[in-house]
Amino acid sequence: MHKPSFVLTVLLSAACVLAGLSVSAFAAAGAGAGAILAGQGAAVKKEKLVIQISDKDPGKWNLALNNARNVQAALGADKVDIEIVAYGPGVAMLEMDSEAGNGVAKAIENGVKIIACQNSMKGAKLTDADMLPGIGYAVSGVVEIMQRQQAGYSYVRP
Repeated sequence: MHKPSFVLTVLLSAACVLAGLSVSAFAAAGAGAGAILAGQGAAVKKEKLVIQISDKDPGKWNLALNNARNVQAALGADKVDIEIVAYGPGVAMLEMDSEAGNGVAKAIENGVKIIACQNSMKGAKLTDADMLPGIGYAVSGVVEIMQRQQAGYSYVRP
């Protein structure tokens, strides 16, 4: 009969292979359960955040943009995916002459995705040409938020 540590090593090695991790890296790390959990070579999980903005209020927009910037500062911009979704009256703050324009441009430059709801744009008679450069679009802002939450994004509404 095999020792329990041998069986554990075989099972964890198989799990490594299935997960795409190197068995030799696992063995070199000491073949303990802690070594596999430490995940040398394993992908680092990114945090995910979706921020809703549905107000035509520069203060709310600044708060949302500050939330995004603060999360990036706390976790590292490369360790978090942030998406700000604007719908309803909030899409007006993504128009070309918006008070929030500079802040939106800076957020995009820093890797934040800014998404405008096309349903809300249609209702406000806005076209892509009316909007700030660099933003993205979703047919429905609410559905976009729902899909992000289903994909594991944390939700914030300032």
